[in-house]
Amino acid sequence: MEQVAAAALVDVRGIVTGWSEGARLLTGRPAQDAVGRPAADLLAEALPARADGSWTAPVVVRHRDGHPVTVTVTACPVLGPGGEPAGLALTAVPQSPGPGPEPTVAERAFQQASMSMSVFDPGQRYLRVNDAACHVMGVPEEILLGRPFPETVEDAEHSRGFHWHLRHVCETGRPVRYESFTGAPALNREHAWSIEMWPVRDAAGNILGTALAALDSTEQYWARERLALLNEAAAAIGTTLDVVRTAEELIGVMVPRFADFASVDLFDWVLGADEPPPVLPGEEVELRRVAHGSVTEGTPEAAVHLGEVDLYPAFSPVARALREGRAVISQAGEPPFMRWVEERNARAPSGRPHREGVHSMMAVPLRARGTTLGVAVAVRVAQPDDYAADDAVFAEELASRAAVCVDNARRFARERTTALALQHSLLPRGLPGQVAVEVAHRYLPSGSTAGIGGDWFDVIPLSGSRVALVVGDVVGHGIPSTATMGRLCMAVRTLADVDLPPDELLTHLDDLVTHLAAYDGVGEDVAELGATCLYAVYDPVTRRLTLASAGHPAPAVVLPDGRATLVRMSPGPPLGVGGLPFEAVELELAEGTVVALYTDGLIEDRDRDVDRSTAELCNALTAPAASLDVVCDTVLKAVLPEEPSDDVALLVARTRALGAEQVATWDVDQDPAQVAATRQATTEQLAAWGMEETAFVTELVVSELVTNAIRYGEPPIQLRLIRDRTLICEVSDGSSTSPHLRRAHAFDEGGRGLLLVAQLTQRWGSRQTGRGKTIWCEQTLTPSF
Repeated sequence: MEQVAAAALVDVRGIVTGWSEGARLLTGRPAQDAVGRPAADLLAEALPARADGSWTAPVVVRHRDGHPVTVTVTACPVLGPGGEPAGLALTAVPQSPGPGPEPTVAERAFQQASMSMSVFDPGQRYLRVNDAACHVMGVPEEILLGRPFPETVEDAEHSRGFHWHLRHVCETGRPVRYESFTGAPALNREHAWSIEMWPVRDAAGNILGTALAALDSTEQYWARERLALLNEAAAAIGTTLDVVRTAEELIGVMVPRFADFASVDLFDWVLGADEPPPVLPGEEVELRRVAHGSVTEGTPEAAVHLGEVDLYPAFSPVARALREGRAVISQAGEPPFMRWVEERNARAPSGRPHREGVHSMMAVPLRARGTTLGVAVAVRVAQPDDYAADDAVFAEELASRAAVCVDNARRFARERTTALALQHSLLPRGLPGQVAVEVAHRYLPSGSTAGIGGDWFDVIPLSGSRVALVVGDVVGHGIPSTATMGRLCMAVRTLADVDLPPDELLTHLDDLVTHLAAYDGVGEDVAELGATCLYAVYDPVTRRLTLASAGHPAPAVVLPDGRATLVRMSPGPPLGVGGLPFEAVELELAEGTVVALYTDGLIEDRDRDVDRSTAELCNALTAPAASLDVVCDTVLKAVLPEEPSDDVALLVARTRALGAEQVATWDVDQDPAQVAATRQATTEQLAAWGMEETAFVTELVVSELVTNAIRYGEPPIQLRLIRDRTLICEVSDGSSTSPHLRRAHAFDEGGRGLLLVAQLTQRWGSRQTGRGKTIWCEQTLTPSF
């Protein structure tokens, strides 16, 4: 190349005042384009600082078309008429095109650095770019040199922020370090960058430009994002013990940060109370959609609606993931992926436009405690990156955590279903018909995570047309409490059959709970098997209600005039404490009185005041109601919060009374001659009641029972007939010795009376009274039509 010599004059202000033809040839700028402009505008790099006088140095000037030209400049000072400095005379010669000096180690290090490095002049024009920066920008260095930064990038927010930082460093002289998640001209997706900018100074401290280094920290960025997402999932997934809700929470974590569309499909047995099958299904897999979500409102990509069953063919990533027990990634262009998309489009053509652009999917099995529960599917449409190995590791960890929560919810639901079924099997389904009371009841199991409690109630017919009303609550929740409730419920029925008074019955029940605790290995911590119980007996003949409590709330009583009060009583200790007595309270109730027995879940809660809840209960009981069922519904609606934290049992009874015309009583002297008189009186009473058809059997029964009382009992002796739904015969005496059946031998004179009574009547028994005992029997009456 022919060497071209150039000359130029620059005054003391740095303005070009002369421009030679050689300068035009060297820079492509005519004189009219150069003269009158600051010399600095024609340079690609700032001039190095020089002392006064002549000097020679390499200088980079900017050609008119923008590319840099390196020349060797020689400067000579020009003096004015008085010898004062008037400017510089510059001559320039292009540097030899031959190979220059070998780059230094420092230059090689800059050029070959793995991070993107660039140098800018104070006007933010490129002065130097290394190979990594050229790769990011997608153009060679000579295209960038001398050009302002904004001209080389798109006009976007991140580009404006980058340019602002360049100016800020140059203006303030302070370095800047920051992180950015942006794209680059030559990269097809966004990257994370750790950027550091610092000012470049000369020996005098003047700022000559700005240098920067940008480290691609995309992998570290996504690793932090995945870790943050896992931490978020730990708090967001499993907030409830509901299988479907847990699946929805998993979708909420995956979309939109990890997937543009995600779904969760489970086996049907996971949603029920069944045990998992011993082996996984065959090649095709049948799953039920429980949750899905999308960045698009309405989730139009979904080919399966919530609650529907989908059959995944063997080639699908879902079936493969379940068979192989690992995450399966499938990308656009792969045959299984294309078949999967075609199958989705064929099943739901309306969602085809929203599936366009799908380029990557991943199916991850949901496994917990060695059991496969279902599969989670993640799909990317708008996100440019395909799923990779790191994403699979993350998805498996996320799915593992979610699967444990799903399994916990499944196990809780199964235990709850089992406990509820057990409890319902133990609670009375149909209350027996009797004259003493009209009853209605409600039982509401708790929806809390603690599980089903041990609340129970019962209505037990007793002899003499009496009835026992029972309500109780076992400490704790779950199947153990339900099982304990069942044992106590059966124990109360057994003790009620013995016809013990309420206080004595609770004493025996307290001993039973203590023995159960010792037998079950609870030791001294009897409270684990503790319970509260209220036992009440109502006699429709005397209209008396006798009740005792073992740590249980007192019942509410509504009199026929509409007044509602709580029964004043002294509750004993809860069952299982032992050592303390139980006190019985006796009330005389008018016919039509409403008695409400309930468990503490109705009025007690950590967020409610007990006195206020009790007042609400009394008010609800006095509200007008067409039936006791309406009363129950009114009470629950008025007293309970929207989400009760404990089980609730409510038993409401309206008392009835047997009038004098239905009861006949005779005092019997302890004289064998009185037996005939009682038979005659019985026959006459049955005739008055129009029950002559029962006279023969009743005479025999009365004769045997009165004879036994006279022969073996003690005065006072009393005979009582009660006409109820059955005919009840009762003989009372002052002896506490209980009779029992025995087999009489051929030559025995006695021992056949009770056997005869048992054969002739529907049922018989005896009960202890405050003055002795009562032997009773019942006969079935022929219904009248």
